[in-house]
Amino acid sequence: MKFTDIFVHRPVLATVVSLLILLIGARAAMEMEVRQYPKLESTTVTVTTAYPGASSDLIKGFITTPLQQAIAEASGIDYLTSTSSQGVSTIQAKMVLNYDANDALAEIQAKVASQRNVLPGDAEDPVITSTTGDDTALMYIAFYSTELEVPQITDYLTRVVQPKLQALSGVGKAQLLGRTFALRVWLDPERLAAVDLTPVEVADKLRANNYQAAVGTTRGQYTEIALTSDTDIADPEAFRNLVVKQQNGTLIRLRDIAEVELGSQTYNQLALYKGEPATYVAIELAPGANPLTVAGLVKDELPDIESQLPSGLNVRLAYDASDFIEDSINEVIRTLLEAMLIVLVVVFLCLGSIRAAIVPSVAVPLSLIGGAFIMLIFGFSLNLLTLLSLVLAIGLVVDDAIIMVENVHRHIEQGESRFDAALNGAREMATPIIAMTTTLVAVYAPIGFMGGLVGSLFTEFAFTLAGTVVISGIVALTLSPMLSGKVLKPHGNPGRFEVLVEKTFNGLANAYKAALTSLMQTKSVVVFFAVVVLGSIYFMVMMSQNELAPTEDQGILFYQGLGPQTSTLEYLFDHGQEVQERMSGVPGYNEDFMILGITSPNAVFGGFKLAPWSEREISQFEVQPVLDSELKKVTGLQTAVFPLPALPGSGGGLPFQFVVTTGGTYEQLNEVADELLGKAMQSGNFMFLQKSINFDKPVTRINVDRDRVADLGLSMRDVGQSLASMLSGGYINRFNMEGRSYQVIPQVGNDFRASREALDEYYIRAGNGQLVSLSSVVSFSEEVEPSNRTQFNQLNSLTLEGVIMPGVAAGSAMDFMEQAAAEVFPQGFSFDYTGESRQLATQGSALMVTFFLSLLVIYLVLAAQFESWRDPFIILVSVPMSVAGAMAFIVLGFASMNIYTQVGLITLIGVVSKNGILIVEFANLLQKEQGLNKVDAVIEAAAIRLRPIIMTSLALIFAMVPLLIAVGPGAESRFAIGLTISAGLGIGTLFTVFVLPAFYILLARDHHGTAADEYTEADNNDGAPATSSSH
Repeated sequence: MKFTDIFVHRPVLATVVSLLILLIGARAAMEMEVRQYPKLESTTVTVTTAYPGASSDLIKGFITTPLQQAIAEASGIDYLTSTSSQGVSTIQAKMVLNYDANDALAEIQAKVASQRNVLPGDAEDPVITSTTGDDTALMYIAFYSTELEVPQITDYLTRVVQPKLQALSGVGKAQLLGRTFALRVWLDPERLAAVDLTPVEVADKLRANNYQAAVGTTRGQYTEIALTSDTDIADPEAFRNLVVKQQNGTLIRLRDIAEVELGSQTYNQLALYKGEPATYVAIELAPGANPLTVAGLVKDELPDIESQLPSGLNVRLAYDASDFIEDSINEVIRTLLEAMLIVLVVVFLCLGSIRAAIVPSVAVPLSLIGGAFIMLIFGFSLNLLTLLSLVLAIGLVVDDAIIMVENVHRHIEQGESRFDAALNGAREMATPIIAMTTTLVAVYAPIGFMGGLVGSLFTEFAFTLAGTVVISGIVALTLSPMLSGKVLKPHGNPGRFEVLVEKTFNGLANAYKAALTSLMQTKSVVVFFAVVVLGSIYFMVMMSQNELAPTEDQGILFYQGLGPQTSTLEYLFDHGQEVQERMSGVPGYNEDFMILGITSPNAVFGGFKLAPWSEREISQFEVQPVLDSELKKVTGLQTAVFPLPALPGSGGGLPFQFVVTTGGTYEQLNEVADELLGKAMQSGNFMFLQKSINFDKPVTRINVDRDRVADLGLSMRDVGQSLASMLSGGYINRFNMEGRSYQVIPQVGNDFRASREALDEYYIRAGNGQLVSLSSVVSFSEEVEPSNRTQFNQLNSLTLEGVIMPGVAAGSAMDFMEQAAAEVFPQGFSFDYTGESRQLATQGSALMVTFFLSLLVIYLVLAAQFESWRDPFIILVSVPMSVAGAMAFIVLGFASMNIYTQVGLITLIGVVSKNGILIVEFANLLQKEQGLNKVDAVIEAAAIRLRPIIMTSLALIFAMVPLLIAVGPGAESRFAIGLTISAGLGIGTLFTVFVLPAFYILLARDHHGTAADEYTEADNNDGAPATSSSH
């Protein structure tokens, strides 16, 4: 092939090509954005409809069901879940991965709007929000104070801080987790009865006398003046003085019958920072925004915000996910540099001269920088996966350079001049290098075209690697031969170290040749051994632990504690304080945050933050069991401790979520779930498992005597309204205070609603104008109902959620649950997964298919290159050998079967087949040119090619060392991929050099003797015998 000659003849041209690659690549590397994972949008649209005071049954029938039916018609929904609980309906539509967030929101909004007229009149309008990314926000900023009340903090944040943060580009929303001001009117039923008033009448008075009037303007001939009126009330004092009744000449004001205060809109939620009541600002990303940039902007804004805070108000960045991202990216970059250094040292040791090592040390960085240009063209970002692919690329890219240098070096040793050696060496190696480059690209192409989560994550990985390998091929054909010709020593004066290296390799080659010759006498044994190894793979795959991705040490653990259904905020607060005390004593503790009653009315949820990597001795995995056992000591809360999900887009919640659905009742659902829960807990697979709904929520049913009500000249509506106005806590209108509107909420004071007996004090106005005691028309009965009513894809559902035992893989826990379900489920029950478990269920085996696809593609590519159906089979014989090598370590428990190890296995196909190409290509050449028989040809070829094979394998194995010894953020996934490749390649190479020759002798075509004669006869018409045609 003469293409390479041009570059040996024209060194300047070769240099210019390389400099261009360098310039464009360096420019591209500066332009690229940095993020944690490739861009993927996992959108959840939430529709929340409040109906204060309504029971979960009412909410489900009249709000959730009609809305759900309409929303389910929207396109792009992966699954739909809903929760109907006391006073509120929440419907969540989880969209398919990478579905456009704005389309989803617009379509669901239209569907919800179509149902507005069906919803009950007193229900508030549905609120529709969409979040992109994970449930956990990017950052939580805590504002806490010893002097200010929580609503005051929230009010300040709403007016000053929130607008500032929301204005930053890339911030989707800055959400406040705290309490909002509201005007609370606490009614006293006894005083009301004394002045002959009912709560309904007070509410009407408040509506009538706090009225926002839009009056209009006066208009003269030339002047127009706007009018405003103060028909509304603007401060709590004016509310207190509001006249509600005139009786015998005395005015009865609101303060006579109620306590009026500027309180808080809800009293069942609270956020804490290190045990202090606080308000959090949760920063959520806009769709497609880059977490690192946004976090940077927020951090730049914080000092400015802090300097303007009122005295006594403090701010702390309680949680920042970007720390982990930045650390792990810096880690990978360090790994990159380490790997590059190690590879160059290995090359120097194998070639024995500094001069020879110059070529790879120029070629490797050049190819990586050139790879950056390809990433920019495709619009990729610098993220954990693309950086990881560059680390792998080092080991692959150095091969091309090594093979070229080694071959030119060999020609010089045979006494050629440096220039001729460069010409001939390059010609010989052009075909194998092109073959190897295409093979590697062929291996990665199938990954690049996968869909789903794994596809989104690994597309960039695959194409970056393929791109870098292509650039490296170009460099190896243009720059390397020219450089080798210039820098290698001429024949005849090797250095002392070089002589030593040569002696070692020659000795090794001779020993190997002798061993191989004797082994080929009993090649049937070798073949039988290979078949046994192939068979073992199936069993090893079955035995291996399966999960989606290894859990990373992200320096934070989340915990959740559930109180009984009846628990109040005070109950949660007291137990939360105990949790806080126990937590702060756990080793590794740095700070914590806690939210009460926000994730669900009886739940304590929070985060336990460890010190940054550099400052702690203890890892997150060691802390988890300690923290778990500490929190288990808190009686009165059911606690669970779990890490952040390993991959984006899981939708949050506990790590394991198994959904049981049925068209039947919640009672049936509960029985089946109990049985399943019992089996699961006995299995020892779970550290903690609970039902998402329990049948232990006590309800007092008020039974109204219809005849008695009619007798008093009343309707059921009158009774319902007077009960609601006393107890529901719904707001009746808003009032204006310093340019913002706040809710007005009348409700009976806490002392007068401590239990159902208190209802005896309530009065209701009969048809004749007299007040009648409520107890004369109602009676009570006690019932139990589900804590809330959840549905999955419009079927009644209950989720078993929990944390899997450390050391048990997610895959085996899921298999167990599916088996148990098959035994327990009656007719009409089915199961599904949500959260992280759903990712594993849908994506777990996606790469397995790709593995076989890659094998097929590479077989076809090789068949085309070798113009033979047999040769590629021989080359690929070593693939199962190396896979078995890697699997052995996975089965021994060094790693689990996850997407990283699977990508490692796919990489092995390409890497190991490179070795095979070298031997088979050369053996065929020897048969044709020197007329050797198959056995001699393959033994000779293997012995000559042993050195480049050992060198390239060692280079890649040592390039993996930084991955294997990595500690710190993101180390787990890097370890998984490093282990697979180094173990697989090490064992694979060992097998290649012994097993492949045996298969060559068995299967390869005879290129001399009879077969060659047939060729010659066929070719004689063309005038040239095939045997002498050079390769």
